[in-house]
Amino acid sequence: MAKRRISTLYGIASAVALVGVSGMVMAQNEQQAAKPAAAQPKARAVAQGPSAGDFRGSFEVTGVEVDVSGANADAARQGGWRLAQRKGWQMLAAKVGGKATNLSDSALDSLVTGIVIENEQIGPTRYVARLGVLFDRARAGAILGVSLAVTRSPPMLLLPVQWSGGTGVALERDTAWKRAWANFRTSESTINYVRARGTGPDSLLLNAAQTGRRGRGWWRAVLGQYSAADVLIAEVQLHRLYPGGPIVAVFTGSHGPDRQRIGEFALRVEKPDALDALLEAGAKRLDKMFQDALAAGRLKSDPLLAYRAPVAAPEEKPEDEGETEATPAPEAAPPAATATYSVQFDTPTAGSLTAGEASVRGVPGVRSASTTSMALGGISVMRVSYDGSIDSLRSALEARGWSVQQGPGVLRIRRPGQSSEN
Repeated sequence: MAKRRISTLYGIASAVALVGVSGMVMAQNEQQAAKPAAAQPKARAVAQGPSAGDFRGSFEVTGVEVDVSGANADAARQGGWRLAQRKGWQMLAAKVGGKATNLSDSALDSLVTGIVIENEQIGPTRYVARLGVLFDRARAGAILGVSLAVTRSPPMLLLPVQWSGGTGVALERDTAWKRAWANFRTSESTINYVRARGTGPDSLLLNAAQTGRRGRGWWRAVLGQYSAADVLIAEVQLHRLYPGGPIVAVFTGSHGPDRQRIGEFALRVEKPDALDALLEAGAKRLDKMFQDALAAGRLKSDPLLAYRAPVAAPEEKPEDEGETEATPAPEAAPPAATATYSVQFDTPTAGSLTAGEASVRGVPGVRSASTTSMALGGISVMRVSYDGSIDSLRSALEARGWSVQQGPGVLRIRRPGQSSEN
């Protein structure tokens, strides 16, 4: 049965294989090498981190066709991969430098950082495959004489949403669209993508419903969790004409909490087996769309996403150079010092989090209140800057209808009637 695998030098995708020569990657066990020829498409693995699947230090050449014979299956395969290095370098040199050049196998071994198996057929003495080759960007750029400086966007949180049968899914569960973006390599892209793993709180914070929210306070909290400056929404709607028949995919790229439309296009395949290839092509085209929008100045972040309430610095009283003695003014009360306190509050829903922040910000003397630890369904923590002591803040919160418990630098607030067990 066909198996899909990808090979990298860093071991972040499944079925990684290392070739016994410097700088190459190899994947195939002995039992598979002895089997008759069988198609083995490219592997797909969900990214294990925001940078998984990225080869920021690599040039990539795809679609390298090889057809090699050897004494046995392993010899034919290694010969095919070595031929792919040579052909890939010629293609890269022609693309980047404008002229095809040749290098020795030993020099190529030091440049190649990975071999990507797009499709391969292995026989007893023959190897036929379509491969991709990754070259070290710094070394290859020095040989080809090209500049390595790339201007990249601010960190952009990527939210892939797949619509099928009227249901939208982002990171709530594994989808083909999510895997397509996890496998997408951004070494040539000017977009600085932040891709969530899809584990832990990711499925709760980055779901399909999140794309419909407009509240900047909520988005600031979410983007802050992933150290991102803005969000890019990559959507695909899958339309199956009939079971086992053609699939039409409509791709849409949007930007920001207001989902400003970047562009839209459609692709079609005749068989369901080609869905993965369709989605990979869609991801590449959406990336190109995002890059063009960045170059045109259309990916400007909303200033409210980066807004933080200013904390006023204490005023300095100017000195009167003509007097030697200070004149006290006992009738003027000194301004209250601004201090920062932690406030714990229950957040069973997203709405309760927003409502809690708004209520605390409305307390007189509160300069800012922002959630620093979010726990939907549990207890969240906000950092509150207040002009006064913690006792004064407690009294002000109680005056607003909160039930307050006080600890060292911490307040625990609840609405009357809420359970005290948390």
